[in-house]
Amino acid sequence: MLTRRQMLQASAVLALPSLATAQEKPAGFTLPKLPYAYDALEPHIDAETMTIHHTKHHQAYVTNLNGLLEKNAPEMLKKPIEEVLANLKNIPEMVRGGVRNNGGGHWNHTFFWNVMAKAGGTPKGDLLKAIDDSFGSLDKFKVAFNTAAVGRFGSGWAWLVPGKDKPLTVTSTPNQDNPQMAGGAAPILGVDVWEHAYYLKYRNLRAKYLEAFFNVVNWDAVAENFAKSKKS
Repeated sequence: MLTRRQMLQASAVLALPSLATAQEKPAGFTLPKLPYAYDALEPHIDAETMTIHHTKHHQAYVTNLNGLLEKNAPEMLKKPIEEVLANLKNIPEMVRGGVRNNGGGHWNHTFFWNVMAKAGGTPKGDLLKAIDDSFGSLDKFKVAFNTAAVGRFGSGWAWLVPGKDKPLTVTSTPNQDNPQMAGGAAPILGVDVWEHAYYLKYRNLRAKYLEAFFNVVNWDAVAENFAKSKKS
């Protein structure tokens, strides 16, 4: 027989939420961790820029996206970001632009962090052949890529994407758009040309930032993206 005190203690325990429920993460998007330290890309991209870019700008996109979806399309909080961006027509029109901008910012930056590395190396194998076949050489590809990035008026991105007539092609998008949002192929390399990506170190010299960027391109990650594109 349980005493009255023991029965009350047992009831209190039963009334508590399960540990699994209490620790369950709320639906929504989160800021991914960088795959390297903030100073890992020095001297080409400085630690202060990386810190602000990641913890302030990218975090703001995540926070704003969650806020917009929570109030207007909460079912989307459980979807992959790719699915959200592919179904913008299902987002209420009054917040669709905000979801596009902040959702695009979240996807673009998550992608961007992962195509950079401390020692980027050089392209090789199938990727290098595709670059040679598409542009003539690695150096000519860099010229084409940087021309697209420098020529993007205002804020935006430059991308290397699978092509139709050739294995690869270069394109650019404004703001936080990316090629997939217009029905195109997923990029295999991208560079952020918003001023917050380079202004602390390079001021208004976007071309100098782009020149430095190729010192930290993670060509292994780009090659992996290229291999995935050929299977899709």
